Amino acid sequence: MVSVCMYFHAHQPHRLKRYGMFEIGVHSDYFDEKANREILDKVSHKCYLPTNTLLKELIEEHKGDFKVSFSITGTILEQLEQFRPDVLESFKELARTGHVEFLSETFHHSLAYLYSKEEFEHQVALHRKKIEEHFDQTPVVFRNTELIFNNDLAIHVEKMGFKGILAEGADHILEWRSPNFVYRPASTQKIKVLLKNYKLSDDIAFRFSNKQWEEHPLSTEKYVSWMNSVNGSGELINLFMDYETFGEHQWEDTGIFEFLRHLPKKVLEHPDNRFVTVSEAVDNHDVRGEFDAHNFISWADLERDLSAWLGNSMQKGSIEKLFSLEKEIKSSGDERLIRDWRYLTTSDHFYYMCTKWFTDGDVHKYFNAFDSPYEGFIAFMNSVHDIELRLKQRKKER
Repeated sequence: MVSVCMYFHAHQPHRLKRYGMFEIGVHSDYFDEKANREILDKVSHKCYLPTNTLLKELIEEHKGDFKVSFSITGTILEQLEQFRPDVLESFKELARTGHVEFLSETFHHSLAYLYSKEEFEHQVALHRKKIEEHFDQTPVVFRNTELIFNNDLAIHVEKMGFKGILAEGADHILEWRSPNFVYRPASTQKIKVLLKNYKLSDDIAFRFSNKQWEEHPLSTEKYVSWMNSVNGSGELINLFMDYETFGEHQWEDTGIFEFLRHLPKKVLEHPDNRFVTVSEAVDNHDVRGEFDAHNFISWADLERDLSAWLGNSMQKGSIEKLFSLEKEIKSSGDERLIRDWRYLTTSDHFYYMCTKWFTDGDVHKYFNAFDSPYEGFIAFMNSVHDIELRLKQRKKER
């Protein structure tokens, strides 16, 4: 029997303005609420509303045999609360079906684990509270920002009480083995790791509309035949992708919605297939081996490492500077200062500073307001310098 686990990640950051040097100390309005709303409206229209509607129809049509899982960041939930309560309600309707599971992650979609375990745990707790508030679920499976993973992270997350964690099915870790099994992270006791089948996932997320791809056009029948071939050589197919794949990355006129509409029926036509949520995948499948990732891996770019966010001196210097302020920021007691500092921990800001163009360049420019990585770095560091001034002023007032 092959289980199909479809997991979608929904995220929108609080985007930075082109905050200039002469604005430092004058005002602290770093974030572009106009752009946030415009982009949220655009993606809501193209992706969130139509896809949520379709998923609900498919769950009802298949009487719960079709299931999906989501991780949805705190930053997009805040924006939905503020700008698009109708979209938030559509996610709540999915939760109420009883066949949609929500995962845990860092509230601010941050790299906090790499720089502050304390802040990491705090952001996870904030996110858990928000998920409980809106969806009446307590997450039991963890998904770190951008699927960043290594053995130590898995150990830490296990101690936090999670029974499962997601990771990229990286070839250099798996070697000859298949991602289509459940594994145990090295040096852990109980937690299980679910690995993304990146080929089948990326066939939808990245290659679906590529007319140069030898498999284009991708029909549901062809795709499900690939999935069915796993029977006998695997137990679990993890299809992990950005939720914005549907309607935003792959536009409606590519046929992506019709592909999704027919997918559950075609998968379930095979008597050995079933859909599962992430926790069901963890509960229903035994561990078949050890997944030993000493170094950090992620689902980004060709390298599957941290270089998308920490590959150059701008990225490293800016994030180190930001986290160097953590103790003073938190001890200030200034809630808005703490909030702005946390908004700056979001990984997108460092992604936009990436200088790894060429193959991955178009990805790094997606929804990027800056014309170059250097502009992104300048706006970020100007914001950090203003935060330092606010911190000094706060000390004087005390």
